[in-house]
Amino acid sequence: MIKQIAWNMFKETGDINAYLEFIEVRNIEEKMKVNTDETVKSKRNSYI
Repeated sequence: MIKQIAWNMFKETGDINAYLEFIEVRNIEEKMKVNTDETVKSKRNSYI
């Protein structure tokens, strides 16, 4: 959702700072997904 808001802001304003913020938000979301996936995998392995 945050990614969509940042992208819409960039499209409307054309401000490079809004675009850079969009890229940073996307990177943070990807890192969070990787960390979540690793946590889930480790929990599965501990139950086995």
